[in-house]
Amino acid sequence: MEKLIVELKELIIEALVLDDMEASDIETDAPLFDEGLGLDSIDALELGVALKNKYQVSVKNEAEEDIKKYFFSVKSLAEFITTKQGN
Repeated sequence: MEKLIVELKELIIEALVLDDMEASDIETDAPLFDEGLGLDSIDALELGVALKNKYQVSVKNEAEEDIKKYFFSVKSLAEFITTKQGN
């Protein structure tokens, strides 16, 4: 799981062109949106596409409430990917 978490942090930086950040700057449990990393809805769309391309997972058929839980933090994204890839 730790390897996936580092990969996700690097993917966030690459997909969202956060050139002034390093993976270690992103807290694993911190919120990705609002008071945390400060991402917005456009960032969420770009991140969703990047996740689909790299991990072949999609939130297309998920409830909005669940999507918010999955995208809460890097840790919740890692758990989502692990669960989806296990199915």
